[in-house]
Amino acid sequence: MAKPTVKAVLLSPQRELGAKPLLVVGPSLGTSTILWTETAALLGDDYDVIGWDLPGHGISPTTTEGFDIAELADAVVDLVDSVSPGVSFHYAGVSLGGATGLQLGIKHGDRLRSLSVQCSGAKLGTPEGWLERAETVRKLGTPVMIQGSAGRWFGAGFMDRQPEISSRLLHALRDADRFGYSFCCEALAEFDVREQLGSITVPTQVIAGVEDSVAPPSLAEETAAGIRSGGGLAVVETLDGVAHLAPAEAPAVVAELMRTFMKENGR
Repeated sequence: MAKPTVKAVLLSPQRELGAKPLLVVGPSLGTSTILWTETAALLGDDYDVIGWDLPGHGISPTTTEGFDIAELADAVVDLVDSVSPGVSFHYAGVSLGGATGLQLGIKHGDRLRSLSVQCSGAKLGTPEGWLERAETVRKLGTPVMIQGSAGRWFGAGFMDRQPEISSRLLHALRDADRFGYSFCCEALAEFDVREQLGSITVPTQVIAGVEDSVAPPSLAEETAAGIRSGGGLAVVETLDGVAHLAPAEAPAVVAELMRTFMKENGR
């Protein structure tokens, strides 16, 4: 396996990096940094916000071979080091980006100031489900996922209320490379860090949407309990009316929860 390459987009105002604390934000499968645009704008006066894209998504190059989520976490650290070598940073990620955050906490905890795991958990779905999806998308392309993803991603009525952002996210899915997407599915198939959660010492916030069928609040509670079992700090926040893409569905609420947590608990 070769470590994947991920590319970054600056989501906060253009200024010299380093004057503000660094916040790195990660995407869910099939999305891009668009997922974080509004939340990042709300945090951009206080933090330098950098978003990264999954392999074959957004501006990140696709890959010709598989990788695991620990290698994705390594790639995020490499990305940070290419911008600000050795700097410690706050991290927030959604779904696959949240799983990457847990791996950062396990493997690179010394680099993290705080961790926000959103719509995610220490194990997502079933290996069979992910491998089946990988095979389908490899054959038919990402447009085959649009209808199902729209149903999972957004809470009831969101697409009618916010047609622009929901459309931009679904376009990001359509434009994602089928092979990059499939390799991400295969990485999720083997992802299970439940036994390692107790090693996470960075202060962690776990955010769940009440309407999320992929990573429901019960999964957030399990994840937080796993971190606490090793003596770590972990708090759970549940959001009404939100499904699987919290920063896009409730940017003001998510930004406020993140800001409060980073200020009070960040190290």
